[in-house]
Amino acid sequence: MKRAILSDIHGNLEALEAVLADLESHQIDQIYCLGDIVGYGPNPRECIDRVIQFDLCILGNHDQGALFDPEGFSSGAERAIFWTRDQLEAVTGDEQQAEDNRRRLQFLGELQRTHREGTRLFVHGSARSPLNEYVFPEDIYNTRKIEKIFSMVEKHCFQGHTHVPGVFTHDCRFLSPPDIGNRYHLGEEKVMVNVGSVGQPRDGDCRSSYVIDHDGVLEFRRVEYNLEVTAAKIHAIPDLDDFLGDRLRDGR
Repeated sequence: MKRAILSDIHGNLEALEAVLADLESHQIDQIYCLGDIVGYGPNPRECIDRVIQFDLCILGNHDQGALFDPEGFSSGAERAIFWTRDQLEAVTGDEQQAEDNRRRLQFLGELQRTHREGTRLFVHGSARSPLNEYVFPEDIYNTRKIEKIFSMVEKHCFQGHTHVPGVFTHDCRFLSPPDIGNRYHLGEEKVMVNVGSVGQPRDGDCRSSYVIDHDGVLEFRRVEYNLEVTAAKIHAIPDLDDFLGDRLRDGR
């Protein structure tokens, strides 16, 4: 079984399509998404349409924000969420578009917060707070936090949310993909695996990030895409802050 696990698309159609093109050369059997299909980016509808075809999708906090009032968002992220909601609720007299938007909203509304397969857990944020908790690399120095989260992990937990890929070990280490040659073999040790972000990486690498899981052997992949196209789209939308496009260049 070869499974692609990706997260945090954030309405970035160019990045998503580049990742999907990369998948075609790897004979992927399944595609899982760990949430945040929308938010920040200029193509929420198109990205939802792609993800609807995946084998699994988990609810992200931005996906929930598009359905209900966002909580704890920065002003720029909140404005982007409200703009995203407008795109998903738009009624222009085009019955087909209205039906498509109903289908998209229904899809988001039916997403589950967690998914388990044997000893594997799939979440957006963390095992402790699936929707909202961030687990950053620097949290390895917060032993109490890491221990509490790991107490809720049976063996292997896959997550996103921070947009920073890597592996957290039970003994409070963080292994970035370059540190491990972009590969990690799942074993008996408890780990949390962050698959990074497709649409808005924040580890200093502007390329899209995702993971291929081939029977317990993880490959962290990076994919280039035309980020200038996405940035230009964002700049052309008054309700989306220019910063959301500019930051794509730095991967921050």
